[in-house]
Amino acid sequence: MPHIPKTSRYTLGNKIDDLFLKTIEYALLASYLHRAEKLPLIKQAVVKLDLLKFFLQVAWEIQALDSKKYINLSKLLDEIGKMFGGWFKGIKSKTPVK
Repeated sequence: MPHIPKTSRYTLGNKIDDLFLKTIEYALLASYLHRAEKLPLIKQAVVKLDLLKFFLQVAWEIQALDSKKYINLSKLLDEIGKMFGGWFKGIKSKTPVK
């Protein structure tokens, strides 16, 4: 993460990178599974996304990330969260209760 100062790059920056990659990983894995098997991975993706948003906010609050970048990233992550929510609700409504 070149936009984060060196003092936070290898701690907070690595955490943010890891959460971003885990979110993508869970979403990709879920896309290949059967409908009923997708739900746990989508939940995990949502949790990782929420953690990512939290740590980005921390980075912004300690001024390791400037406001413009934080606002742009937040908007995109909120949109992704809405997509995950829609995906989860759509699958849940089509999956029979056991």
